[in-house]
Amino acid sequence: MDIIFSERCLEYHAVGHPEGPGRVRMAQHYLERLGYPFFEPLPAGHEDLLRAHTEEHIRRVESGDFHDPDSPNYPGIEQHARLAAGGAILAWKRLGFSIMRPPGHHAGPDFLGGFCYYNTIAVAVRAAGVRTLIVDIDGHHGNGTQAVFHGDPLVTYVSLHRMYNYPGTGHQSRGNCLNFPLPPRCGKALYLDTLERALEEAGRNYALLAVSAGFDTHVDDPLASLGLEVEAFYDIGFILGDLKLPSFCVLEGGYVPEIMGPSIEMLTSGLEEAART
Repeated sequence: MDIIFSERCLEYHAVGHPEGPGRVRMAQHYLERLGYPFFEPLPAGHEDLLRAHTEEHIRRVESGDFHDPDSPNYPGIEQHARLAAGGAILAWKRLGFSIMRPPGHHAGPDFLGGFCYYNTIAVAVRAAGVRTLIVDIDGHHGNGTQAVFHGDPLVTYVSLHRMYNYPGTGHQSRGNCLNFPLPPRCGKALYLDTLERALEEAGRNYALLAVSAGFDTHVDDPLASLGLEVEAFYDIGFILGDLKLPSFCVLEGGYVPEIMGPSIEMLTSGLEEAART
């Protein structure tokens, strides 16, 4: 699977902030050693962003007219967020995996939060414009993605996430947004069983699969662990790949830097193996 990446996404950080460049840098180095092909994105344009966000939200991010303790107003963050959205678009076009930062699934049409400024996967899915299944495997509920797509007849959003955790949403399903909260450190067996049940409920009438790929469900993750070992991401990928849909992935969370590369390898290997069988 092609990897979408730009060195520019490593340029911003705050000391002590969990969403730092190290987690992406380690993934980049690991995947390069394995021979994954890399492609560099261009920033998303204004019209691309308008597919998922209001004009006022874009203005606030562009001007720095916002305050969120989890999503600092870094110098130049709007350009970094725009480039990450462009990475998601390129991931869709190449059916690849964008490992750009900042992540996006907590950014809604008119709000940011949770380390997210623009909803990168939403921008890409709206650009694709086809019947799409979004599966969010990040340990946190993608409240922004749900806000963008709730009621959209072209999209079904499925989220498996840790219950009683940030951002305090996703307790129940709402229309085309199917939510499956799981107990902390629930482990692989319950997770995979829930994923299969979620996909059954979502149905099969789709032209595209978009994966919000967070790895904070890992057993050692400090923010959203669901007790998964790295090898579990292969099984997750295989179940998703068995849908036999054109697929792309966008990086969300994951805050144990050394597991990021191996986890991406496992997820993409599972996706590709299932697609071949």
